Amino acid sequence: MAITKKTVRSIVILAAAGIVIFLVYKKIAGKKSAEGPAASTSGAKGGGAKTLLTDAWVVKTSRLDQSIEASGTLQSNEEVEVKPEINGRIIHLYFKEGTTVRKGDMLVKLYDEDLKAQLQKLKLQQQLAKTTLERQENLLKINGISQQDVDVTRNQVSAFGADMDYTQTQLQKTELRAPFSGKLGLRNVSEGAIVSSATIITTLQQIDPLKMDFSVAEKYRNAIKNGDQVNFYVAGDNKEYKGSIYAIDPKIDLTTRTVKLRAIVPNNNSVLFPGSFAKVKIVLKDLPDALMIPSQAVIPGTRDKKVIIANQGKAKFVVVETGLRTESSVQIVSGLQPGDTVITTGILQLKPDMPLKYNKIQ
Repeated sequence: MAITKKTVRSIVILAAAGIVIFLVYKKIAGKKSAEGPAASTSGAKGGGAKTLLTDAWVVKTSRLDQSIEASGTLQSNEEVEVKPEINGRIIHLYFKEGTTVRKGDMLVKLYDEDLKAQLQKLKLQQQLAKTTLERQENLLKINGISQQDVDVTRNQVSAFGADMDYTQTQLQKTELRAPFSGKLGLRNVSEGAIVSSATIITTLQQIDPLKMDFSVAEKYRNAIKNGDQVNFYVAGDNKEYKGSIYAIDPKIDLTTRTVKLRAIVPNNNSVLFPGSFAKVKIVLKDLPDALMIPSQAVIPGTRDKKVIIANQGKAKFVVVETGLRTESSVQIVSGLQPGDTVITTGILQLKPDMPLKYNKIQ
């Protein structure tokens, strides 16, 4: 079979292409072979001398105040609505609204003439029964009367005495007296008014001292105890006021997961008012010599926590125990000493004994 010119031309082109590919491959392979030992040597040298640029923190002691903030409400230490126990007509008001009264001071007097007349009648009836009893006892001595008749009369004397005690109690209810020392509120009635047990005549509040109620998250329940001091501010006043916790609700609120606390607040000059909003701050712990480092320097682990410190210019991993936390720092309880240099950046790239170079030291 004859070979055409077209076929010969194709064979020549393919052969030339193969020769070119072979020469290019040989050249590339020769270059890699020549650079291989040098690159390998360079990598070995670079791995041993590789240095990471990091930031560092010099450990030192500082004052640590852990505190929490809460919203509170000021309340009267004692508060009562002055209401009569019985129905009646006011014949005299002995108080002036907005003034301070002492425990036992007369506030209101209700009409009591009918009760006084009833008490007088009972006294006379009892006196008559006592006279009758004396006569019957004398007759009993000579068997002139039965023992039963004497017992009935003696019972009448006791019954009149009980009625007198009840009437005397009703008379006392016509006098409304202050149950404790405090400050009176506004008056809601006037003399001559007919009042009942539902009528609020005025209010009485003890405002020195005051109580303050507030709530904190349940995680702080065991960190707070009776006697702890609280600081707070009220609206429209830049002055800081102080109080102390004296009662803690034993039950945690199921809805808000908070625990309610109550503090006692001195109010000598009556500058604070019940119902005021208070911004409360509680200092949980005060540590004057705490070791604090940035939070990002701590490497959390499954069993322990570590930090990286500079040891003669090289990275060293140290196991630490952490304590309290703030927004940006964490307390180190054990594992570090003042003066240690802690690495704060690049900690994921560092390995033990890796040389260090500092970008910034704080």
